[in-house]
Amino acid sequence: MTIIKKIENGVATLTLNRPEVFNSFNKEMAFLLQNELDACEKDKTVRAIILTGNGKAFCAGQDIGEITNPDLNPGFKKILDDHYNPIINRIRSIEKPIICGVNGVAAGAGANIALACDVVIASDKASFIQAFSKIGLIPDSAGTFFLPRLIGFGKASAIMMLGDKISAEKAEQMGMIYSVVASEMLMDEVNATALTLANMPTKALGLTKRLLNESMNNDLDSQLKLESKLQIESASTEDYAEGVAAFVEKRKPNFKGK
Repeated sequence: MTIIKKIENGVATLTLNRPEVFNSFNKEMAFLLQNELDACEKDKTVRAIILTGNGKAFCAGQDIGEITNPDLNPGFKKILDDHYNPIINRIRSIEKPIICGVNGVAAGAGANIALACDVVIASDKASFIQAFSKIGLIPDSAGTFFLPRLIGFGKASAIMMLGDKISAEKAEQMGMIYSVVASEMLMDEVNATALTLANMPTKALGLTKRLLNESMNNDLDSQLKLESKLQIESASTEDYAEGVAAFVEKRKPNFKGK
């Protein structure tokens, strides 16, 4: 299978599994990842999602072997419209926290898929490369949307045009990712973070994610109105009632994502 799926303690782990080609995407893996994300969205037992890679790389982007083979190449429009853009849309629209564990190089679309996730934790052996300019292409998979918002217009422009290899430590320093950990501790940290989020009021986390998405385009007044609307919605949840009760009773809350 090009995607390995595991569900445990409310956390679904999706592992890109083409290590022989650094987990680069072909048609099969792109569609399977979409399907697995859909399944995680619908599964009420899943309260957080991990995306990571098997082997030395997280994801090297598009499988060049596919696009240089006339019998396999579906064309760039189909690759973007049917493969990558739906993955990005799912990552942002699923109202559950998605944690990316970047275990190695994240290049091209692989880097931008990682940056679309809610929390990005990288191994100290990982790196991020906007590799598109090296072969005469432009960044896709929402890289031009998220990267300038994460690190600023000037740095994003330089990184995308120069195609620099950015170490995990440098990515953390410039605000591209959340944190860096030793490679042997990566999945322990990623799993602990996912488990923490899965045991939080995940309905509120999902609404927070919706607010962050809308903030990309809203003006201040529109955002304030949406905050008001969604705060009222979150205040009507069972998790809010449980959180307040636990605070008053000085005990640990038992959130259920309802």
